[in-house]
Amino acid sequence: MLYLNERHLAEVGVDWRATIGAIAGAARIVAAGDFAQPIKPYLRYREPQNRIIAMPAFLGGSVDTAGIKWIASFPGNLDRGLPRAHSVVILNEASSGAPRAIINTPLLSVIRTASVTGLMLERVRAVRGGGRVQVGMTGFGPIGQYHARMCAALLGGDLARLRIYDPRPVRAESLAGLDCDATVVRTWQEAYDDADIFITCTVSSAPYIDRRPKPGSLQLNVSLRDYRTEVFPWVEGGIVVDDWEEVCRENTDIEVLHRECGLERAETRSLFDLVADDGWLASRTPDDVVMFNPMGMAVFDLAIGAYYAEAARRGGIGVELP
Repeated sequence: MLYLNERHLAEVGVDWRATIGAIAGAARIVAAGDFAQPIKPYLRYREPQNRIIAMPAFLGGSVDTAGIKWIASFPGNLDRGLPRAHSVVILNEASSGAPRAIINTPLLSVIRTASVTGLMLERVRAVRGGGRVQVGMTGFGPIGQYHARMCAALLGGDLARLRIYDPRPVRAESLAGLDCDATVVRTWQEAYDDADIFITCTVSSAPYIDRRPKPGSLQLNVSLRDYRTEVFPWVEGGIVVDDWEEVCRENTDIEVLHRECGLERAETRSLFDLVADDGWLASRTPDDVVMFNPMGMAVFDLAIGAYYAEAARRGGIGVELP
């Protein structure tokens, strides 16, 4: 069994085109029905904001792997100088159930999250066209930093400006290597108001975004709990999810919109619809806002885990355990 940690993943490196391609391939496998993914349970105890999530799945097709991600999210760790998230992914042979790899680092989950966002970004730009864009984001922990790197790699010279807001100090070294015009701003409004692409990467305990988004913008609601219901009239009709049953719970913005504004599953589109190019994006007007809300799917973790396990084996990276 292959063992990989964060250092090993860093040795493999991040090829955003390849990881986004792995997510797109997984989406096509799911669309074909060759997968299994139960609703993930949340383990909570003592402090309700803390959670450990079990994410089991099977992904067929060329991946043909079963497995599970066991991920802990303890927001208060940040005040203690500890990482917010800890994560382990186990990959099993689909035919026998034998474990073939264990990946012990939250970095895998971070890369998966940014790669799913990258796939959504690619699909929107493929249909709506390219051109120079301004990107804004709130939250600049590991999730935010890797989203910034993904945007810089994917957009290249089309990334006119990146504006970042975080209530915590943003260290200069976290901006190094972005190869774009990146500015830390004092308020989330400065990052939000003129953003063609806006990304939430926070651990906010309460929603705060209550302003109209820029017409025609792409709202990437990665952290899922940042938008107030006042935003609903401006995003209604443009909401995309990864999985409705997963995302419409745990007090996400989608669940709140469902509960308080009457949002129904039939009024949303899935990422799989967009990968299949069902024509919905092309039917949107240039001023319509598109809002993506990804809860996180275990099949995508398996796809990225399998990608890194294969790349590590090819490169002789990692530790083979008996």
